[in-house]
Amino acid sequence: MKIFRIYMNNSLSNYCHLIVCDETREAIIIDPLDPDKCLSEAARQSCRITKLINTHEHFDHIDGNPGVVAATGATIHAHKNALNSIPNVDVGLGAGDVVEAGTQIRLRVLDTPGHTMAHVCLLSENGTSALFCGDTLFNASSGNCHYGGDVRVMYRTFVEQLAVLPDDTKVYPGHDYMVNNLKFSLSREPNNTTARLLLSETEGQSPENRTVTTLGLEKRINPFFRLDNQEIIGQLRGDFNDLQEDPESVFVCLRSLRDKW
Repeated sequence: MKIFRIYMNNSLSNYCHLIVCDETREAIIIDPLDPDKCLSEAARQSCRITKLINTHEHFDHIDGNPGVVAATGATIHAHKNALNSIPNVDVGLGAGDVVEAGTQIRLRVLDTPGHTMAHVCLLSENGTSALFCGDTLFNASSGNCHYGGDVRVMYRTFVEQLAVLPDDTKVYPGHDYMVNNLKFSLSREPNNTTARLLLSETEGQSPENRTVTTLGLEKRINPFFRLDNQEIIGQLRGDFNDLQEDPESVFVCLRSLRDKW
């Protein structure tokens, strides 16, 4: 199984992901936006897209569906609660479902509400452990909850589902926000040397060649995993006089600040 990250080069810095079975050349595409870019990459990899997965219903994750389906006949898979908001879904997904292609691709569905209430992440169960996390988990941050989401639900998704995944799991988010997120992280935890080193490494990178993090690294740089860190809590006290120091309250306050960053 091989993973190809396709940068959409748009104002929202979207990524979509092409996952290819080496043996059969069948492929799954996740969150297509520009169908021409997606189909061109599939042609370069000499693969056949047979399935399309939308992590959630926002336009920048589904607008490429019609073009990809018209060219390939791929079936559309999305959260079962998004059937009324994503046109022409063939398969509604729930927690624990598995989407397969070829002999090598096996993606387990995680029901991960927060950014929206109809959001899935996909966890690869074959080969390299990889998480395709849409707009739930970003490098050094979490997704926002402005458009149909709930920040307290997002907190539970982080704590109950993401934090317990293996540390070697590679992280493939739906947008390239890494540099700005690291700057926010350092504004909350200025003495985080790991975050500072990663920022110096990534500031000069092209989005097409951005560093791929792991969950283990995210737990060292991402404030939304570091809810008991005393430096982060101390910084938050300067912004929230009535700060409650339980993890959920810290998460909510961090997200409130990141919304304005």
